[in-house]
Amino acid sequence: MARIHNLDLGDFPLLLAPMEDVSDPPFRFLCKEHGCDMLYTEFISVEGLIRDAEKSIQKLDIYDSERPIGIQIFGAELDSMLQATDIVVEAKPELLDINYGCPVKKVVCKEAGAGILKDIPKMIRLTEAVVKRSSIPVTVKTRLGWDEDSKHIVEVAERLQDIGIAAISIHARTRSQMYKGEADWTLVGEVKNNPRMNIPVFGNGDIDSPEKAKLYKDRYGIDGIMIGRASIGYPWIFREIKHYLKTGNLLPEPTIAKRVDAARQHLVHSIDWKGEKVGVVEMRRHYTNYFRSLEGIKHFRSILVSEANPDVLFDVLEQIRNHYSPELIESF
Repeated sequence: MARIHNLDLGDFPLLLAPMEDVSDPPFRFLCKEHGCDMLYTEFISVEGLIRDAEKSIQKLDIYDSERPIGIQIFGAELDSMLQATDIVVEAKPELLDINYGCPVKKVVCKEAGAGILKDIPKMIRLTEAVVKRSSIPVTVKTRLGWDEDSKHIVEVAERLQDIGIAAISIHARTRSQMYKGEADWTLVGEVKNNPRMNIPVFGNGDIDSPEKAKLYKDRYGIDGIMIGRASIGYPWIFREIKHYLKTGNLLPEPTIAKRVDAARQHLVHSIDWKGEKVGVVEMRRHYTNYFRSLEGIKHFRSILVSEANPDVLFDVLEQIRNHYSPELIESF
């Protein structure tokens, strides 16, 4: 049973990884609908929050239907982290998550995200201060280390637990790896199986199938899995993993009709939340994933990623449904 403070997430929860420009409310809605147990916002700059930057403030939007949900922040300055903590607590998520894993240069160069992995004492100081300031549970998402020579995650996880975090999620790569190469879960397993650890340990990285989820669950004994890239354009991954863990059987892949319905629903929510212009533009990154590997999709996709008129986009989605009509046949 995975429990973050008083939050019961069940026997083996599946978490949505915070992803910049991806895990917004429209996307989270679909993941929740398809079985995700714990959602997270996109990561939010503490500097943006305390300066009332519109994009940062908008990321605080959470809805009752999404709960339980965590708001994730990143930063490197103590005073800014504390002010941002107050703002996050006021938004009333179930927990506050600190990002110590983002490998992007513009974040790292400010010693935030994975940049702080080069200064573990500072990571501990910042985290302890946030834990003391926050009235809601504080969790951490991080990586194995900065590079191959600094994979100290077993010790770091202990120290973070000792200063009060309620759970830890570990991306099984170093910052130097970015998102390349195969994720190495060996140290994630060592963190979980460290007899001193008593908080939930969630693994992240390369989980893209029900079979792999079960393999890693059994091999490393983790408390749950955080899924990121595999869910983009494929929110069904959560339901498929749950079904496989429960029954040992694989669910059939979603039909074209279901893919079209999901893309349509995503577009509707995107426009409702962001307005027509931004909602249409920011939806474009998702179409390739919804319809990947479909023979002959290039023509339709080129319209979806260039057209600005929502009515035309909805019409194109229906054209896709009709074009692949043989795949609409489902058994009842």
